[in-house]
Formats: sequence, C-alpha cells, structure tokens
Amino acid sequence: MPTYVYEVLTPAGEGTGRHFECVQSMSDKALTKHPQTGEPVRRVPVLPAISGQMSDLRKGKLSDRKLEKLGFTQYARQRDGSYERRFGKFGTPTIPKADE
Repeated sequence: MPTYVYEVLTPAGEGTGRHFECVQSMSDKALTKHPQTGEPVRRVPVLPAISGQMSDLRKGKLSDRKLEKLGFTQYARQRDGSYERRFGKFGTPTIPKADE
C-alpha cells in the first residue's frame, strides 16, 4: 500500500507547514481530519520514487559487504524453512523454522 503525505491546515484552510505520512490503500478516500488531533488536513501531491533498471536510485544500491560494514545483519532462508545468518554480528546464527 502506498504512503501518502498530508499537511495540517489552519481553520482558514491555509497550510501550517506541519506534515505527516499515512499508509492507505489506493481505494481509500483522502483524509480530511488528522487521525489523532482532529485538525483539518489535505493530501499533498508527491512524486513517486520508482526505481527501474536505468534509474538513479539503483546506482546507490548497497552491496552485502557495504551493508555488513554499516552494521546490518542479513539472514538467508534455507531449504528446510529455517534461516541462517549470511553476515553481521547481531542476532543468532540460525533461526529455526516457524511452526505452522
């Protein structure tokens, strides 16, 4: 589901500069009130970030080595349904298959 950006409005309908994000289905209607405060809001048009094969977003893709250097841990699923740590220092070496 997409994430939409909303701007909080003043009672006169002007933007306040305060924004929040909301994950909604594409078929859901746009919010008219802030879910927590009840203040009036409007959806802000934002360009989507689409990364195709020739996109600039893919040029910065991190390799496994770079991810490990940044402190991330990655697990790979095994044939038996368990997970084995590929790299990283944190977490257990293996995660057993979840009981169904």
